[in-house]
Amino acid sequence: MTAPAGLTGAERAPARIRAVPGRPRPRAPRLTPWLYLAPALVVLAALLAYPVYQLGLISLFEYTQAQVSGGEPTVFRGFGNYADVFGDDRFWQVLLSTVVFAALCVLCTLAVGCALAVLLTRVRALPRLALMLAALGAWATPAVTGSTVWLFLFDPDFGPVNRILGLGDHSWTYGRYSAFFLVLLEVVWCSFPFVMITVYAGIRAVPAEVLEAAALDGASPWRIWRSVLAPLLRPILTVVTIQSVIWDFKVFTQIYVMTGGGGIAGQNLVLNVYAYQQAFASSQYGLGSAIGVVMLVLLLAVTLVYLRLLRRQGEEL
Repeated sequence: MTAPAGLTGAERAPARIRAVPGRPRPRAPRLTPWLYLAPALVVLAALLAYPVYQLGLISLFEYTQAQVSGGEPTVFRGFGNYADVFGDDRFWQVLLSTVVFAALCVLCTLAVGCALAVLLTRVRALPRLALMLAALGAWATPAVTGSTVWLFLFDPDFGPVNRILGLGDHSWTYGRYSAFFLVLLEVVWCSFPFVMITVYAGIRAVPAEVLEAAALDGASPWRIWRSVLAPLLRPILTVVTIQSVIWDFKVFTQIYVMTGGGGIAGQNLVLNVYAYQQAFASSQYGLGSAIGVVMLVLLLAVTLVYLRLLRRQGEEL
């Protein structure tokens, strides 16, 4: 049976799918996304929320070895531990060293990772596979093992680096800046594969016509990266930047292993190692927990500020 002439498409549609004027379209329940996220949120709450709660709770008490062993009662100090932390000049020196060191690590990691990601798109299959395997090997190496290997490479007596450079028995871990530089090399070495693989995957998702058009217009590789690839990869670069900030700000193993617990007279201390020394070496668990809470707040603040700046620029994350 044919529809009468003159009827529009909406009028010819069956009644069961015809839109009713004034009635909003049915929407999926707002709780549906949360139901899918519920298992992951439960795991995160068990593995993250409770430890953070305990960390904040201990930071409000005088909690030393005497309280741990039960020899003395636990004393509530409120924000007394935080007052001690902020009133200690050593804390501010360590904080400045941590911020500068983490910033240099992040910049170097992003530069090396992005450069190698672009290189992967320009080499043949076999060199690309070899570079990926080498990078994944560095990424999979435990931090303690990698730090020990780098210490051997720069050892003043048996290391090959001093022999190649003709530096004799120069000790890289004796000076403050040379020790930080040595640790920075190891941190970048074990961190750049994540950036390289992630950015390379993003570049492969960019339409080839866009890159070909830029090349035909005479753009140099640097101009293509700055004007074409970087804007398109900004969401990916945001993720790897935030991840690198979190990783490098809380570096512990490399500093502790390569500088012997913070260097001579604590000249290479960062916040994570400083908190460890206060909590375990000095048995000031409340003080160490307060430093840990400060680190957590700083990382959350940096992440939120960075995301807010991107939102203002109209980026979709």
